[in-house]
Amino acid sequence: MSKKFSQTEASIQSVTERRGVYFRKVKERIIESLMYTISLSVIAAIFCIFLFVGKEALPIFTGKTNSALVQDPIKPEDIDKYSPEQIRIYLGLPKSKFKKLDKETLIALLEVKMEAFKEIPENFKNDKDARVNTTQWKYLIFPHQWTGYDKPVYIWQPVSNIPKYNIMPLIVGSLKVTLIGLLFAVPISVGAAIYVSQLAKPAIRETLKPAIELLAGIPSVVIGFFALLVMASWFQSVFKYEIRLNAFVAGIAMSFALIPIIFSIAEDALYAVPRSIINGAYALGASKWQAAWQIAVPAAFTGILAAILLGFGRAIGETMIVLMVTSASEMTWNIFQGARTITATIAAEMAEVVFGGPHYRILFLLGTLLFGFTFIANIVAQVAIGKFKEKFEGLK
Repeated sequence: MSKKFSQTEASIQSVTERRGVYFRKVKERIIESLMYTISLSVIAAIFCIFLFVGKEALPIFTGKTNSALVQDPIKPEDIDKYSPEQIRIYLGLPKSKFKKLDKETLIALLEVKMEAFKEIPENFKNDKDARVNTTQWKYLIFPHQWTGYDKPVYIWQPVSNIPKYNIMPLIVGSLKVTLIGLLFAVPISVGAAIYVSQLAKPAIRETLKPAIELLAGIPSVVIGFFALLVMASWFQSVFKYEIRLNAFVAGIAMSFALIPIIFSIAEDALYAVPRSIINGAYALGASKWQAAWQIAVPAAFTGILAAILLGFGRAIGETMIVLMVTSASEMTWNIFQGARTITATIAAEMAEVVFGGPHYRILFLLGTLLFGFTFIANIVAQVAIGKFKEKFEGLK
């Protein structure tokens, strides 16, 4: 009897264990499926954002936006001589709204446009600049000689009698600020990473590493406010330049936001180098500096490169610092002249544009360019990392 009871108890225990294993596997599958779904949702959300930005900028890419202030009118009685797409572009209507309008409504809108054309002063009608579609690519990228200028110029001036949307000053301004920020941040952050990971004592490392990483928690607006009130005036008094807010000040302020990011990733990469390699260098008579510079840095170069590229992405997408510290856009590589970045322009002007208008479309075009810069940077990073892995680690 006792033997049967023990067998029954063992059988119940075995069933209970199998049920426990089954439910544990079910839980693990549910959690795995949930994590997979969340990952796909994040990717899908980013893709949808890119689609939305690209969709709003598509009329610029396809040349279907016309910002000319003076256009030859389409007479209401000639409506049948033009295609529906030509009528829609002339009236400046989105496709969804245009499809809902009947012919009588379109004729009424053409009559309104005709009356508005008659009220335009004759001198403005004869102004060649007023007939320029400034959203065409040749005006967005290349210089143009506007009335009153001695030579072709690059101008970003969206709010004026003749709106001008040349984006080259914004691209140059973004690159200037980003490169200046990296020029100051990379040597400091990588040098600090080498010292903390290879040269500093453990007690010093445990203090310095979290202290530097805490700088990443400083809000961008605080850095921008400090740069606006303190750094800009101090640098102007030292270097004696005329324009107080320029690309140099913005780049230096930007470096404060880049240093903790680049330092953290570079230090982790350097610290991950096997100690056996470093100790082997010591055994061969190398000093700490020689081991750090000739052994640790080449071995961790891919991680350092990734840190720099991440810093580049952080800098090119920074908004608040450059919005507070930069001034008017100028097409010049002089770091002491005014500059305006793409992100600052979008942040400052998006709330004031007319929905669906040329200025609105151009700002979304700038957003698309930011996506493009990030994509190209990632491609270059992958190619570079692959080559350095092949060189230093023997991997392809």
